[in-house]
Amino acid sequence: MTTRNLSQMFQPKSVAVIGASNRERRVGTTVLQNVVDGGFKGDVYPVNPKYSTLAGLKCYRGIGDLPQAPDLAVICTPPSTVPDLIKALGERGTRAVVVLTSGLAREKDRHGVTLQERMLKNAKPHVLRILGPNCIGLLSPGLGLNASFAHMGARAGKLAFVSQSGALTTAVLDWAGAREIGFSHFVSMGDSADVDFGDMLDYLASDPGTDAILMYMESIRDARKFMSAARAAARNKPVVVIKSGRVPEGAQAAASHTGALAGSDDVYDAAIRRAGMLRVDTTDELFAAVETLARLRPFGGDKLSIMTNGGGAGVMATDALVLEGGKLAHLSDKTREALDAALPRTLGRANPVDIGGDADLERYTATLAALCEDPETAAVLFIQAPTAVMPSLDVANALAALPRPPKNVFTCWLGGDTAERARRVCREAGLPTYDTPENAARAFLEAVNYRRNQALLMETPPSIPPGFAPDVARVRAIVDSAMREGRELLTEPEAKGVLSAYGIPVVETLVADTPELAGQLAAGIGFPVAVKLVSPDITHKSDVGGVVLNIETAEQAVESARQIRKRALAAKPDARVTGYAVQRMANGAEAFELIVGVATDSVFGPVLLFGQGGTAVEVIADRTIGLPPLNLNLARDMVARARVSKLLAGYRNRPAADHEAIYLTLVKLSQLVCDVPEIAELDINPLFADAHGVLALDARIVARAPALPGHGRLSIAPYPQELESTVDAGGKPVRVRPIRPEDEPAYNAFFHTLTPEDVQFRYFGLIKELSHSQMARVTQIDYDRAMTFVATEKDEAGNTRLLGVVQALADPDNTVAEFAVTVSPAAQGRGLGRALMEHIISYSRKRGTGELIGYVLSANTRMLTLARHLGFVDDKEMEAGILHIRLPLQQATQARGTRGD
Repeated sequence: MTTRNLSQMFQPKSVAVIGASNRERRVGTTVLQNVVDGGFKGDVYPVNPKYSTLAGLKCYRGIGDLPQAPDLAVICTPPSTVPDLIKALGERGTRAVVVLTSGLAREKDRHGVTLQERMLKNAKPHVLRILGPNCIGLLSPGLGLNASFAHMGARAGKLAFVSQSGALTTAVLDWAGAREIGFSHFVSMGDSADVDFGDMLDYLASDPGTDAILMYMESIRDARKFMSAARAAARNKPVVVIKSGRVPEGAQAAASHTGALAGSDDVYDAAIRRAGMLRVDTTDELFAAVETLARLRPFGGDKLSIMTNGGGAGVMATDALVLEGGKLAHLSDKTREALDAALPRTLGRANPVDIGGDADLERYTATLAALCEDPETAAVLFIQAPTAVMPSLDVANALAALPRPPKNVFTCWLGGDTAERARRVCREAGLPTYDTPENAARAFLEAVNYRRNQALLMETPPSIPPGFAPDVARVRAIVDSAMREGRELLTEPEAKGVLSAYGIPVVETLVADTPELAGQLAAGIGFPVAVKLVSPDITHKSDVGGVVLNIETAEQAVESARQIRKRALAAKPDARVTGYAVQRMANGAEAFELIVGVATDSVFGPVLLFGQGGTAVEVIADRTIGLPPLNLNLARDMVARARVSKLLAGYRNRPAADHEAIYLTLVKLSQLVCDVPEIAELDINPLFADAHGVLALDARIVARAPALPGHGRLSIAPYPQELESTVDAGGKPVRVRPIRPEDEPAYNAFFHTLTPEDVQFRYFGLIKELSHSQMARVTQIDYDRAMTFVATEKDEAGNTRLLGVVQALADPDNTVAEFAVTVSPAAQGRGLGRALMEHIISYSRKRGTGELIGYVLSANTRMLTLARHLGFVDDKEMEAGILHIRLPLQQATQARGTRGD
């Protein structure tokens, strides 16, 4: 389930309060009073057999006595009553319930089944949606609906707030009320037994009354569902998240509070970043971020100009900006000339610009205009300290009256009452405003990082080099052999065999089963060599003295092997020593030691790691996390966020590392994780990286049966290679496959082959160009909720050429998917359109989609003829010249017409 029946929850026409009361300090009393006092215009039904009237309303003995099925019911009764109430409500026709009661996950019935399990079982036949249990409730201020036991109501506004913590819910409500911040919806999730973050994100993303989404998150259960919904929502509107549990102690507290395990905070950070959301640490930052993102126009660049009537405030803002990685703009000569005309000679012209405490309105506006025209300035921060010469309110009114400046302007008003009045004027004028220079500088940086991350996620990734062809069968054989032997830990030679099968260069390694053979192999390889322990029972060889480096003779190799065995058995007497790995010492004089690897997170599944390697890797603690599948752009971002990236650029006489080889290694590991679900842990430490490429010196892989089969363990759906096929198009085979992000250039070329009539039929208007963002929405899809198939061939240069495109975008419930199909003029008349349509129909039917719908111009007779041959029926005419057609998918196959093209 996702958004099904959530409209009844958040836009009800009638509400029943079950367990309503008039006794003081009872939840049922507070909820009923809040519903009545909130101004809800619909019907309100108190339910309690002990009363005939409550709050001036008729009170009903039970659900069966209600005059109609309420759209929304709020349950405030003891745990034991909840499952039967849910059953009765479902049978009556109610489809949305808020369960405020706690303890359902702990209490069991006489059969040992928890009350929560019974509650969900009773709801399922009716598709009845449940918010909670153990929650505060919900508020939809635009409807006057306060179905909660919160201590106060909320103003109507355009922000949605969703929280797992009841205490934080009421605290934020109080905080926002004091600041006159309004909400479209205010939701306490509680235990999220049914409605979860994924559902809320899907609902709010399509809610026209919500401009931005704020979330307080402690943990999630269904990472795949959450990531799919989060990525979709963050493409449409800002999503800002507070995730608690940054430190291990806090994470444990969060887990026990919500009854779900919290994953590693680094992994949550990576997930939030990958989804395109913005993470903040405090409620102040939460609302400051929304203040910024909701009011700003898109902007390029990352440099800030600061103007202030007090030099100290400018210094404070500069410190906050630079210490957190921000940059001041370097003002151009033209800007300085404009400042010469605006400012007295006694004042400087450097950024931050001090306009003086005696500045009049003309000086304010002239300085602001000059900075807004500066080519390097992305935004201007305006800081005002109160003075008797120029009151803050007068300055704010003057700013609000100005024509919209060409650059975004952040305002900061220092002080108390007078400053607050100025802030209110700016908010009403749509200018983001802050109470301290530090908060303003931080807000600018958050906006820069948010826009940068959004741009990264929309970038067209370069194609993987065509030579990359992993030997999956070889890896399967290695992993299956180890698992048949009951081993999770692969030997080092096996691990390097896995890496080699995926094109990751490894140092040559031979295995000897005796010390004497180790000496012989060393002599054959050539000195110097390293000798390492091979044992299925010891994970970290260095910890037990199982590695000897820089061996110069065969005799030293023999003795080193003997000592390795001795030290290993002393450290772990029961360990099996099965041999000795002998490898030539790599020349690492100019190489950087890195670590790349794979771990399995309890929430998000497989994750990738990159950082500075070596024996002190835990002490250095330089790591970045990414979620598979990775493309080259995402791999580049992972590397750039690690501290070691500054070293990789080269310094003094040390040349830079081959960055592309590092990026490609991460992408190859990502593909390995997607292809072989048994890969649970993987370390390459060290991975040597120099100007000539990369080389894996040591590798450790743990393989075990995955908790979920196939791609189910991944938090983001990977490219579905299994859907690639070949179709016949006019007697010529054509490759049909899912679209990839790197197809954008080919898609753009395909668009330019279309005739004006083709464009009119596809887009219902004449479009000459598609923007990058428009093409990215087609090529960079979430395979869990949309599918686009492309028919391809290779041109004379070996580049991919698109012949046709068909897509289906499903709603969050997968009940309806809208299709669109286009074929290049050069490929028309070969049956390709029909082949693509049959492809998308078959895919959608297997996926369980309820029906395919399409909107077709009545002039597009070829499409209408084809659709009718495929079983589509004309549903209705949406408007003049546009037909709505539909094809039910989950029923007996309809009789088809004769084949047409």
